[in-house]
Amino acid sequence: MLFIFFTHSSHSPTKQLKIMNIIKINITFLLTRNRLNKMGKCSLRCRITYLQKRQEFATGLFINPNHWYSNFQLAKPPNEENIFINTELSLIKQKINQAFLFLQINEINISVEDIYKQYKGKTLDKEFGVIEAYNQYIERIKKLIDIEIQMVTYKKYIESRNHLLAFVVWKFKVKDFKFRELNFNFITDYEYFLKTEKNLQQSTLNKAIQRFRKVMQFAISQNYLDKDPFLLYKAKRIKKEIIFLTNEELKALENQQFEIKRIEQIKDLFVFCCYTGLAFNEMTNLKKSHVVKGFDGGLWLNINRAKTLKSYKIPLLNQAKVILDKYENGKSEKVFPKISNPKFNAYLKEIADVVGIPKNLTHHVARKTFATTVLLFNDVSMEIVSELLGHSKLSTTQEHYAKVVQSKVSDSMRILANKLK
Repeated sequence: MLFIFFTHSSHSPTKQLKIMNIIKINITFLLTRNRLNKMGKCSLRCRITYLQKRQEFATGLFINPNHWYSNFQLAKPPNEENIFINTELSLIKQKINQAFLFLQINEINISVEDIYKQYKGKTLDKEFGVIEAYNQYIERIKKLIDIEIQMVTYKKYIESRNHLLAFVVWKFKVKDFKFRELNFNFITDYEYFLKTEKNLQQSTLNKAIQRFRKVMQFAISQNYLDKDPFLLYKAKRIKKEIIFLTNEELKALENQQFEIKRIEQIKDLFVFCCYTGLAFNEMTNLKKSHVVKGFDGGLWLNINRAKTLKSYKIPLLNQAKVILDKYENGKSEKVFPKISNPKFNAYLKEIADVVGIPKNLTHHVARKTFATTVLLFNDVSMEIVSELLGHSKLSTTQEHYAKVVQSKVSDSMRILANKLK
């Protein structure tokens, strides 16, 4: 029995992929010799083989078994009946090949059942792909910008979608991947791709996987997917060392005076955030209207967390009030002068060198200093720290600062041990 090979070359949808993709479809005709009709003829069946899976169906043709030459896939000798059979078989092969080419051109992640259905002219069941669902989710969250999410979060989902699309093209040579083929191996292969082909750090990789997981939860809610492929997946946790200023370093920074106005401003803004915990965007967008009198008669900051849009309040400590008084007399509604994050961090490196702080200072260090040196090391509870940082969940605070708390417990126990001597 000779298999007839039809090959189709499919170029990748991206310019980066230059490898020719050869996919073979095998079409063979075979006799059901054990079933002869009253005229001594047997049925000719067609078998389609694609990706090691088969689909068999009756052609509706009958032939004298002595006239079928399987090695040549032809009916012989050439008489009127056999010529008709050969012509019909040729048409069947042509139609199957056309169905296959149609599906390939549309770059659907096809199966042998899809090829047969396309050949028969049946409508393929609508089956959503992973990228298609991702695009739906992106359109959904786009409407939530400035309501529940920030533009930066939306852009991160776009970036992660592009990573996923690049993976599907790289691994499967198609533009999308059907949900019915999705399994645990898809996730582990995607993780491998992000690590080796995209060279992402583990923390960045985890975020991309986390966003993909949210899309899969959306797909399940829309009945595109029956079960969660992430059921057995566990992300590799990376615990970064928290960089913060000690009390001595913070005081040294506060007492340092700079003659250059711009550097003095950066120092002031950094110290202000060390005593308020504001993120960079919250600091730069701080308005005079955000400073309100609280229930206790003191001044509070009443702002929205830029990352989560959650509203929260922070009582102003004396060190922060001094800096606020220094800048709030300007004509602008904004409290502090405008500056970009890269420039802010560049100035901080100069400041650290002058003050003698052997740490890589960035604006985020101020927020960490507020949580640790200012709050936790002064016996403020984790629940209050979480509230003052504007975290949406207490577990987020605990995950970040558990090690700091352990250090505090160790110090307390050491003091206690000395007292009990």
